[in-house]
Amino acid sequence: MKKQTLTLAFAALFALTLSNCAENPADDVVKAEVEETSPAETKPAEEAPPGTEPVTYVFTEGSKIGFVGSKVTGSHEGGFTVFEGYFAVAGEALAEAEHKVVIDMASTFSDSEKLTGHLKSPDFFDVETFPESTFVLTGVTPKEGDTYTMTGDFTLHGVTKKISFPAEVKKEGDTITMKSEFVIDRFDFGIKYPGKADDLIRKDVVIKLDMVAKSKDA
Repeated sequence: MKKQTLTLAFAALFALTLSNCAENPADDVVKAEVEETSPAETKPAEEAPPGTEPVTYVFTEGSKIGFVGSKVTGSHEGGFTVFEGYFAVAGEALAEAEHKVVIDMASTFSDSEKLTGHLKSPDFFDVETFPESTFVLTGVTPKEGDTYTMTGDFTLHGVTKKISFPAEVKKEGDTITMKSEFVIDRFDFGIKYPGKADDLIRKDVVIKLDMVAKSKDA
């Protein structure tokens, strides 16, 4: 009888644990393709017409870079308030130039003041050791309609990986907008803090981009 009671108790505890598990916000988001880096190489979406002058675009203050991380019991949103970036286009293609975004990691924020401090610590971003993260765009490949595959070298936490992710890109006048949501595995970048034994932190992190760039000469 005691054995049966213990079995029922463990079964109830297991069921309760499952019911307390929060949904993973990364489940329905496309995962970025991640590879080891190779020498940076600009790959235009199309050949630029001969004689086309490149136009440099700079990301505006209206641009947003955010993230969603989660653990067994819930999720948190955050992002970065300070970053800058630019890219150059010749016709409908990337120009032969550097295309780069630089993030000031000290500008990390989240929906919890305590969490924000922890994210900046050596357990996660280690902002003191790695004050900047960068993304150097090396290729843009058309897919369907306004959707493109963006490829580049992403440096986070002192680790650089080549990543590819889908993005919706639109051009209107002197403004280019880019929106994207994709998932990265924080373990790929050496961020492996597990969290509490009864509240483990998931590896998948959703990256949210809502970028607005204007022509430098506009």
